[in-house]
Amino acid sequence: MSTPRIKLVKPPALRPGDTIGIVAPASNLKRADLEAGCDALRRSGYAPLYLDSILDRDLYFAGSVERRVIELEQMFRRDDVRAVVCARGGYGANYLLSKLDVRKLFARPKIFVGYSDITSLLTHFVDNGFIAFHGPMVAKDWALNGGVDLASWQAALSGAVPWDVPLNAGVTSLVAGEAEGILYGGCLSMLVASLGTPYQIRTEGKIVFIEDVAAKPFQIDRMLMQLKLAGMFRKVRGIVFGEMLHCVQSASQDYTLEEVIRRIIGDLGVPVAFGVKSGHVTAGNITLPFGVRSRLTVTDEAVSLKILEPAVQV
Repeated sequence: MSTPRIKLVKPPALRPGDTIGIVAPASNLKRADLEAGCDALRRSGYAPLYLDSILDRDLYFAGSVERRVIELEQMFRRDDVRAVVCARGGYGANYLLSKLDVRKLFARPKIFVGYSDITSLLTHFVDNGFIAFHGPMVAKDWALNGGVDLASWQAALSGAVPWDVPLNAGVTSLVAGEAEGILYGGCLSMLVASLGTPYQIRTEGKIVFIEDVAAKPFQIDRMLMQLKLAGMFRKVRGIVFGEMLHCVQSASQDYTLEEVIRRIIGDLGVPVAFGVKSGHVTAGNITLPFGVRSRLTVTDEAVSLKILEPAVQV
């Protein structure tokens, strides 16, 4: 089966010395975490930039929805900003969906990076014709020693092609097979939350990446079943699960999360892999470009995820 040819807007590549604009579209954050992440970006050769209002608070949000929209739109407008990276996730990015004019953003394309709650924006961007990146955030992964997988960050944001997503030894095969499709997805909780809204995910022809954190196996089961019953797996090309950090019922449970997953989606007839470290991870957060062609190969012995086209303009 051939991969659908979808022409998405690609932002300019990121280069050493470029300015990275930092935004907080969801939950509020701590200055110490923000500064630690900024220090790490400087050590990696970038110039971090953020607005003073990024530390605003409104309940558990990073200020009002109006502030967060203005911040994001301003970072896309600025000529000196080459990439826009989220400070953290949490909750609240869904408030921006009906407020953003994506045409304004895409008129000045920029690299956009985040995960977790930011999934709402990543899928919205891709569904509207714009490449987005599931990867490390400033006040989270960049703020931690060893929190970022630099090889995938550089490959994804510099326009390398083709390149293999670096897979750790913990990546396992759930269902063997090979497929090509558009890489897409994000945090399972947010993918499910899109159902029945104008921003419902579009999974046809996709290799869907799914990850989450601290969700018990029965909750993972329930969310996957909801996606399945809603027809979201009907025309997918393949599925890749993340590390699924802390997704256990108890230390003494007599079943694995992999068994739970295989029971639900093992009959789809597509390759399925488990354990890719992107999103909520123990360390080394991998950057995945959403909206580009990729090839997933799963055998009993090994798993391979290859990015087949550049995600940026070189």
